Amino acid sequence: MIEVEVKASIRDIHSVLGKIHALGAEYIGEEYHEDVYFKSPNGDLARRDEALRIRKTQNGTYITYKGPKIDPETKTREEIEIRIDDPEKAIDIFKRLGFDVLAVVRKRRRIYRYDEFTICIDEVEGLGHFIEVEKLVNGEGIEGGKRKIFALLAMLGISRNETIRKSYLEMLYSRMGLISVKRND
Repeated sequence: MIEVEVKASIRDIHSVLGKIHALGAEYIGEEYHEDVYFKSPNGDLARRDEALRIRKTQNGTYITYKGPKIDPETKTREEIEIRIDDPEKAIDIFKRLGFDVLAVVRKRRRIYRYDEFTICIDEVEGLGHFIEVEKLVNGEGIEGGKRKIFALLAMLGISRNETIRKSYLEMLYSRMGLISVKRND
């Protein structure tokens, strides 16, 4: 399965939330994420458009590998994720293997389910509000998934040209005036 994901900045959070509720989307709940991103000892993962992180939430902790983005419009990529019990020990293991902590991204996420989509409203520390719409695709393919996501975003008043391919990590680096963590975007 491939996760097709599209993100956009939100200027008017109340308007977008009102439209999500008007669609009849089911509110799943709220999560707080602390994402610890790592830099590889044998080459910059970001240079290869990959990411390795440990995500801590109140519902569990996960190690996630994110492969390179697959298409030029969205954040679609392969993700491999496993649940772990002890994030501090995992961080220690990574450090002993030569991985360094690159950055920490903190956010509050409100999750909705609508039809075949997961809609996330994120409040990211230091960046503001964003919407992410995700859909798992298999038979219909990436293009079909993208088409459906862009149609849903249009219903929410968000146009295709307002979408963002950069990760929160990349945006934080840009905001801090540091060199972009991704070089081929």
